[in-house]
Amino acid sequence: MPDAQTKSTIQVIDRMMSLIDALVRHPGPANLKQLAVETGLHPSTAHRILAVMVDNRLVDRIEPGTYRLGIRLLELGNLVRFRLNVRQEALPFMQRLHEALHETVNLSVRQGDEVVYVERVDSSAHMMRVVQTVGTRAPLHATAVGKVFLAEDGADAANAYAQRAGLNRLTEHTLADIAVLGSELGQVRLQGYAMDREEAEKGVSCIGAGIRDDDGRLVAGLSVSAPSDRLDPAWAARVRETAEQISRAMGYVPRA
Repeated sequence: MPDAQTKSTIQVIDRMMSLIDALVRHPGPANLKQLAVETGLHPSTAHRILAVMVDNRLVDRIEPGTYRLGIRLLELGNLVRFRLNVRQEALPFMQRLHEALHETVNLSVRQGDEVVYVERVDSSAHMMRVVQTVGTRAPLHATAVGKVFLAEDGADAANAYAQRAGLNRLTEHTLADIAVLGSELGQVRLQGYAMDREEAEKGVSCIGAGIRDDDGRLVAGLSVSAPSDRLDPAWAARVRETAEQISRAMGYVPRA
């Protein structure tokens, strides 16, 4: 059974959501007294929770005692909408790539110093499969798509990442030396794709390329993962071409 602290935390979250729901019902700012009445919370409790929500930009304090929904909710909503859009656009292309190569095809996005897998197409045709669960995270320097993002950032930003996040080894093949990583990122910029040679998981290799939106921003990555003895480096052209097709579906127009 949940302990008292867990129950208290859940109760706070419930109260926070009730305040958000109450603010949604108000087209304009709402005062503390209105929100307390609508949520059934004591004014002091509502005030305390709203103060934390203001600190986290979920709520804006317009003037003392008056609140409205904050800009962070818009940012989060746009992020969710984008992820749904890129998955929707990418999935048909991912399925075709999987049918051509018969290997696991992944879609991932960047979140801070990590990539997050948001979609996957695979099958059980092979005895040995690569399994990247949707929602799984991995550090940028250890993944093909992560290297694409680091290459896009440029050398100075890649060095800052190395200082900030550390080039931790996930396997004996992880690039844990900034000079070696920097050299590889330069190659990624030239060729338009990146490889992970058992750097995130022993026995598994990967080829990844970037996906751009209608503003030309690198917003996601497409990758093919396979057991190292099956992965063919010649697939890189197909992966890059498919990523470009998804980019065009997202509205990206390459410069001449």
